[in-house]
Amino acid sequence: MSELIRTGVSIEQDLLEKFDKLIAKRGYGNRSEALRDLIREMLVSEEVSANKQVIATLSMIYDHHRPELTNKLSAAQHHHHGNVLAATHVHLDEDNCFEVVIMKGLAGEVKHLADHMLSMKGVKHGKLVMTSTGEGF
Repeated sequence: MSELIRTGVSIEQDLLEKFDKLIAKRGYGNRSEALRDLIREMLVSEEVSANKQVIATLSMIYDHHRPELTNKLSAAQHHHHGNVLAATHVHLDEDNCFEVVIMKGLAGEVKHLADHMLSMKGVKHGKLVMTSTGEGF
């Protein structure tokens, strides 16, 4: 871990009060930890927008009665085996399945694959979450 440096920040009182309430609600012990997390979030966002290496999860709810959908989702994952690290499949009820696909690669590649799977007929809802691989943090 690198050396800690103290710095000052000027913030309007009402904004700081709202921030203090939010970080207390989220369980932060102090402002410094919350500010470090906000900075990390901005840096991760920059990596994603700069098409750098990311790790991601794609969560999907889909209708498993939809003809060939399960096969199409599986084929897409196999076709991109370099990006897909693992997948977990859960049967929610008679009609719905939940699947989480863990991916790694350039942000653009990962987003393209996720968009392809989410746009398949029968996928009811899904969300892609990309983050840093942790290098440089």
